[in-house]
Amino acid sequence: MNWRIIRAIAWKDLQEVRQNRMAWSPMLILPIIFCIIIPGIVLVGGPSLMASDPNAGTDMMDDMQMLMGILPPDLAAQIQGMNGAQVVAYFVLALMFAPMFLIMPLMTSSVIGAESFVGEKERKTIEALLYTPASDRDLFFGKLLAAVVPALLVAWGSFLLYTLVLNTLGWPIMGRIWFPTPAWLPMMLWLAPAFALLGLLASILISSRVNSFMEAYQLTGILVIPVVLLMVGQVSGLLYVGPSLIFGLGLVVWLVNLGLLALALRVFSRKALFGASP
Repeated sequence: MNWRIIRAIAWKDLQEVRQNRMAWSPMLILPIIFCIIIPGIVLVGGPSLMASDPNAGTDMMDDMQMLMGILPPDLAAQIQGMNGAQVVAYFVLALMFAPMFLIMPLMTSSVIGAESFVGEKERKTIEALLYTPASDRDLFFGKLLAAVVPALLVAWGSFLLYTLVLNTLGWPIMGRIWFPTPAWLPMMLWLAPAFALLGLLASILISSRVNSFMEAYQLTGILVIPVVLLMVGQVSGLLYVGPSLIFGLGLVVWLVNLGLLALALRVFSRKALFGASP
């Protein structure tokens, strides 16, 4: 493989993504919603509501007691001894919301991947690629690099912003720096890259079967279903997204990625993928 060509292809694709608002707008919208708006509502609006309505605080504590009865022991121990506002902040932002952060690398890589691969069809730029000195494998890994690196930068940058917001707005409630909790670091360093690659490989395979960016974008959206199921399972008390589950789930996703990578390398070619002829 020629890494100079790979970097050039990745840079070209990133410049094209920058010109497509449909491709880059989710990278701005999702972090704003997840990292600023929702934490602000929970950490600022929640305590204000409890202060203005004493019954709300009582009802919340009753709900928390019921919740403690169905939570796994490890999870219940983490919130033992907290008051109502602290439990709500911890449960919503550090526990329930954790799986949702996997959406950012997943959707970012799949959106950029769809734009990068199927976008060649829409822009009719395949002829230029056919006559470059890049091999199919150089082209493949250049496009892969153009999607995975931004996805991880968005995920890790959002995590840093989320940490800053939670510890700043949460200080009056918690009285300490309380985030990240033990599960978050393995989730962001082990599971997030796995989901980023999953989104990209899925977009590659989907792009070989569709003819427009919107079709690929809509089909890759199906990948968020496992993330939603994780959140539902944690909220309902059926599972706890802790370090052990994160490691096991990540291992499964990485193994799936290896299979998808082998399949993608086998089916990928400029002629086959884009339906072009020299």
